[in-house]
Amino acid sequence: MKSLRIAGLALALAVPAGPSHAAESVNLILNWTPTADHSPFYYAKAQGWYEKAGIDLTIETGKGSGVSSLKVGSGGSAFGIADLATMLVARSKGADVVALMSIYANTGQTFYWLKSYGVNGAKDFSGHKIGNPPGDASRVMWPAFAKAAGIAPDSVNFVNVGPTAKIAALKSHTVDGAFLEKNPKLAEDFVRISQKAFATCVADVTPCLKALLDQVSGLDKENQERQWERIKFLMTDDFTTTKALGWIDAERMKKDYELVQTYLGMEKPFAVETAFSTKLLDPAVKMDASKVKK
Repeated sequence: MKSLRIAGLALALAVPAGPSHAAESVNLILNWTPTADHSPFYYAKAQGWYEKAGIDLTIETGKGSGVSSLKVGSGGSAFGIADLATMLVARSKGADVVALMSIYANTGQTFYWLKSYGVNGAKDFSGHKIGNPPGDASRVMWPAFAKAAGIAPDSVNFVNVGPTAKIAALKSHTVDGAFLEKNPKLAEDFVRISQKAFATCVADVTPCLKALLDQVSGLDKENQERQWERIKFLMTDDFTTTKALGWIDAERMKKDYELVQTYLGMEKPFAVETAFSTKLLDPAVKMDASKVKK
């Protein structure tokens, strides 16, 4: 199998519009079914970190970044995980969401294919079928990818495939403006606890995967360990290692916005600086690049 990564897309942490019971029941909707990349949330919850901060966290299985962005933006969930570009599209359609933490410094959006089908690159996709969930970030971003790759967006057919059948999952997280204004302490606690959990799992993923596997059935431990190694690579760049784990770079956000605007269009354009904030991150928590296998 070969893979083709979509370049230039950042990822971030998200939250929804609408009131929430501060320091009480809080929902986190995932972008997909739980796997290694979600293990820090399960670990922090198992350790009682959210509970100690007054957050009774429920983790909800997701059905794609498009779905989680809409649920967060409509107030159906307090927090959510979504691909950042997909979140920007949702915001242009009226979703009041703000990116607060970028788990993946590098996009994990990937296309896989079999060479036996005569496909050796993006230009060979035409006439073939692509399988992924309807709300998948890669499907949302397909028109932009196709145009950048020099092929017609309608030259392929999409086939619906469940999240559990998807090989690569991509993550990001966001928080809603109204929620943030009404619950600043809860939002900061959630972001910093999650940030600490990811750093802890980078140092030693074993207890994190145990927390995940204790709560989610049907996962293979060795597969999740391999996935986590890829996740650590995606989490690492000059900003996450020097500024803070989860850092969102303003220039990169501007480029992501321009990419989405150029290839997908913005229903209601907005100032990109209103779509993210790094104020809730703990600058003392940084990504440890020494834990990433070369």
